[in-house]
Amino acid sequence: MKGKYEILSRAEMERIHEETMKVLMNPGIRIQHKDARKVFKDAGCEVDEKTEAVKIPRSLVEEAVKSTPEKFKLYSRNGEFDLDMVSDGSVVNYNTFGVGSKMVDYLGPNRFKTRNSTLKDIREIAQVTEACDNINWFCSPVSGMELASTDLCRATREVDSIISYSSKPVMLDARPECMPYYFDMQKVLYGDENEAWNKPFLIMTMCPSSPLQLDWSLCELCLHAHEYNFPVSMLSMAMSAASSSIHLASTMVTHNAEVLAGITLTQLVKRGLPCTYGSSTTCFDLYSGTAPVGSPELGMISAAVAQMSQFYKIPAIVAGT
Repeated sequence: MKGKYEILSRAEMERIHEETMKVLMNPGIRIQHKDARKVFKDAGCEVDEKTEAVKIPRSLVEEAVKSTPEKFKLYSRNGEFDLDMVSDGSVVNYNTFGVGSKMVDYLGPNRFKTRNSTLKDIREIAQVTEACDNINWFCSPVSGMELASTDLCRATREVDSIISYSSKPVMLDARPECMPYYFDMQKVLYGDENEAWNKPFLIMTMCPSSPLQLDWSLCELCLHAHEYNFPVSMLSMAMSAASSSIHLASTMVTHNAEVLAGITLTQLVKRGLPCTYGSSTTCFDLYSGTAPVGSPELGMISAAVAQMSQFYKIPAIVAGT
């Protein structure tokens, strides 16, 4: 029998929820997008245009949670690798989560070379991922750094490098301004606009800015993803002892507030649009000055996030260790 790691009791999950509801009302969330603030204000939130603070009442958050689908399907472009995204923990899908900027080349025994990653690396990783039965979908673990000075071109060419070599669903580190191009790519590969609309194989992922901020780009994605029927992944990357409390329980409250604020905005714009409750939240390593994705603390936080996603009945995406 497979073991099930549950780091939180039901009472502890309810406590995190209650404290999160308090935080969303005081101090609230900073919303760095005028149109997004208007969406919240029209829904009854208290908005301070000077500080950009938005206070979101419990009723609005809980209604948004209820309108978020408990499960949805993320499609593959050939139909062979469709994914069931579920909130009850009954299905686990593995991907190549990363979005780094470096590659390490093996040169021989104890000899390695670190260099900037390239589009060629993305293509080769996509080919390997396509052949691996134990990897269910793709997230670019590296970036095309040779295009770092041409942002828009870089974002679309990275996606092209992925979908040209892998037919599996793709979790994108999304650029909101590129969403029309992403949708056009789906249309071209399907050869049919209706199929591109009804069977998205791209999910748009963006991260709140900890602590307690939704920046302009993330809000822009929340406001317009529904125009292309793209699912949205709201993925916090709070750092305990840096951009959030040194206490992991308090970090979970910060994380929860950021993710729920983003999901609430998405649902206010389009009720029923598929969303995921995402996390790469971890600790901050004060010795090395890094946020280690692989630390014991990240494993504990990811386990707690998985439980909170089941508490809210929203599919989860979490970083692994």
